[in-house]
Amino acid sequence: MTIDEKLQHFYEISVEEAKEDAARAIQEHKEYLAQMLEEHKSSRIQSAEAEVRAEAGHVRREVNKALSAEQLTLKRDWSQKQEELKTDLFAKVRKKLELFMSTPEYTEYLCRQVKKVKEFAGEDQVEISLSREDKDLAGKVSQETGVPLTVSEESFLGGIRAAIPHKNILIDNSFQEGLNTLRREFKFEGGLKHE
Repeated sequence: MTIDEKLQHFYEISVEEAKEDAARAIQEHKEYLAQMLEEHKSSRIQSAEAEVRAEAGHVRREVNKALSAEQLTLKRDWSQKQEELKTDLFAKVRKKLELFMSTPEYTEYLCRQVKKVKEFAGEDQVEISLSREDKDLAGKVSQETGVPLTVSEESFLGGIRAAIPHKNILIDNSFQEGLNTLRREFKFEGGLKHE
């Protein structure tokens, strides 16, 4: 082999090795860039998911806050409506009581109440009072029961009140006390679980 041939051969081998080195470097660079792209994509996806989770949490809190405020409004409106209905109901009950008080059955009711109290008191002294609205009935009830009655200066809507001083007992069978107790204990029941 001549020097020119040797040089040519050396040149060809050197160029071939340089091409292989360049191809290998390009391939390594491409792989590095692909890896960087994947890491960047993964980072951006995680960042976006975190942003979505944070925004979803914020929206959920805002919805819960709005829902809570609406529930409070509904409960307040519901309570107010219940109170209106309760007031209307007890006004009607009071009118029915007033109508009942104008019937002969009311006088019989008073007589039964007086007899029960007298029976309960036994031999002990008992003081029985009628409401001032019933002052016209006091004589008749006293005559029918044989028990002396007093008429209270205050109005308790009807019924009787009695005291047994010896036993420190106060019996309040007044319509006013009954209405007050019923109003305190009255609850609206209904809805899906009661239907």
